[in-house]
Amino acid sequence: MVNAVKSRGCEVFLDLKFHDIPNTVAHAIRSAAGLGVAMTTLHAVGGPVMMEAAAKAAEGSELLILAVTVLTSMDSSQLSSTGISVEPKEQVLRLAGLASSAGIGGIVCSPLEITAIRDTFSDKLRIVTPGVRPTWAVAGDQKRVMTPAEAVKAGSDWLVIGRPITAAGNPCEAYAKVIAELS
Repeated sequence: MVNAVKSRGCEVFLDLKFHDIPNTVAHAIRSAAGLGVAMTTLHAVGGPVMMEAAAKAAEGSELLILAVTVLTSMDSSQLSSTGISVEPKEQVLRLAGLASSAGIGGIVCSPLEITAIRDTFSDKLRIVTPGVRPTWAVAGDQKRVMTPAEAVKAGSDWLVIGRPITAAGNPCEAYAKVIAELS
């Protein structure tokens, strides 16, 4: 599939959210890099040793590894149920710091944490932002959201706008509405 997409001149964002022992994640990262994938994800809660192994496995390639911090479907109540008793923003900053120290080039975080990430890490980390909902779309299971324009203004490098487009009756029209909203 990766080769089919690349053969059409497109880059591939392999959003597999790796989370395993360091050796296994390193092998997965090497495979992704070997396929010429542009970006892939791993879960930052896998810890610094796992992330360091991933960063080392990507050395010499163009692969950008993104550390997923706190899923946008989680709020403080959801975090607390997993034993994490801090607010999402604090956890995102903690995990972003671990990722940065491990040599990971970017993070995935909700729009609500973009400004804090930029204030703390400047432009050192690239930011991919899910939980982006156009003004006309419902939030669904997303808890920490912003509009596309707000997320761009806050400093996101890339926006993930899934269901408002993919679940629309006319995805091309929905995409055009997102672009118009960004303009």
